[in-house]
Amino acid sequence: MSIEVRGVCTLLQVFDMPASVCFYRDVLGFEVVSTSPRDGDQFDWGVLRLGDAELMLNTAYEQSDRPAGPDAGRAAAHADTTLYFGCPDVDAAYRHLKSHGIDVKPPTVAPYGMKQLYVNDPDGYVLCFQWPAA
Repeated sequence: MSIEVRGVCTLLQVFDMPASVCFYRDVLGFEVVSTSPRDGDQFDWGVLRLGDAELMLNTAYEQSDRPAGPDAGRAAAHADTTLYFGCPDVDAAYRHLKSHGIDVKPPTVAPYGMKQLYVNDPDGYVLCFQWPAA
């Protein structure tokens, strides 16, 4: 017998919460559904939702300990993390991202038959919007 699971939610450590919220909410369309105490878009932890996808964001540093800029080594390691989103219209996602000024390359079809569109979030995490190619 297996454990009953009804979903999974990734937690990403982010450097600049307002920048991350702006990207996930204002560009991708996620809704902020729950947060720690907040002042506008500044909070330490939050849950965002878009359709059936949920994502948690947490500040990498307490406000009093936050350095002036992101740690380059830490940010570089984020390239090892990719979130794959089921996206039935990858071409529409590409046009949407371009219309929001996001630097993104056109979708491609992977050798295993998935049409994929890759983009980085403000912290360097990789997002892939994909769907089986027709």
